[in-house]
Amino acid sequence: MEFLLDFGKILVATGRDVLPIILLIGGFQLLVLRQPIPHLGRVLVGGVYVVIGLALFLAGLEKALFPLGKIMAAQLSDPVFIYGTPDQPALADWTAYGWVYLFAAMIGFATTIAEPSLIAVAYKASEVSMGTISQWGLRITVAIGVAAGISLGTFRIVTGTPLYLYILVGYIMVILLTLVSPKNIIALAYDSGGVTTSTVTVPLVAALGLGLASTVPGRNPALDGFGLIAFASLFPIISVLGYARLAVWMTHRKTRTAEKTYAV
Repeated sequence: MEFLLDFGKILVATGRDVLPIILLIGGFQLLVLRQPIPHLGRVLVGGVYVVIGLALFLAGLEKALFPLGKIMAAQLSDPVFIYGTPDQPALADWTAYGWVYLFAAMIGFATTIAEPSLIAVAYKASEVSMGTISQWGLRITVAIGVAAGISLGTFRIVTGTPLYLYILVGYIMVILLTLVSPKNIIALAYDSGGVTTSTVTVPLVAALGLGLASTVPGRNPALDGFGLIAFASLFPIISVLGYARLAVWMTHRKTRTAEKTYAV
């Protein structure tokens, strides 16, 4: 009964949040374009599905994903698990948090593979490129970037180093790779960085960062707990651009090898 009451409150709040979007689209359709809404019945039913789906998603975040991320971070950073003793050191030893880095990389890879937004972008990219860009190739490349970024982000939380240094170096790498990468992959690489921070990845990653910053000695959740999402957005751009550049280099190398073989 308590869950139903909580879900009812979330459902009402979700409907209130979605209402301005409905009024905006309906107002433009009727007052600006002056056209009837096509398939009004389907649109209304779809709107109801959207509100219910968002409400269920938000309830799932509150009841499952956020607590799960915090619990895993607390267990992995427990002094008994890391140091073998309940005594908490004054400062964290970054070399003792290997399991945290590994878990962060694995959770980043798994959530990105399951990300609906990335699946949609990969499908469209494969469709537009006539199969030249592989759906699974793009998804795995992006997932590797997210895994590396989140793992590095947890390392930043443990060590307490400034966030801006990582972001600055990361975007310098993005700029350099953009200058040497094929033009037809640049826009897709930048989009790949945005679609990773969506419904599946954000809740677990945010909970992981806050939970880790709450348990690592000397860290403040308000200062150190946030920032993992930035890594999850930045590093997929690097991985896709890097993969594209590597593919071009390998193609040129094979071409030169073939030309030498033919000349001999």
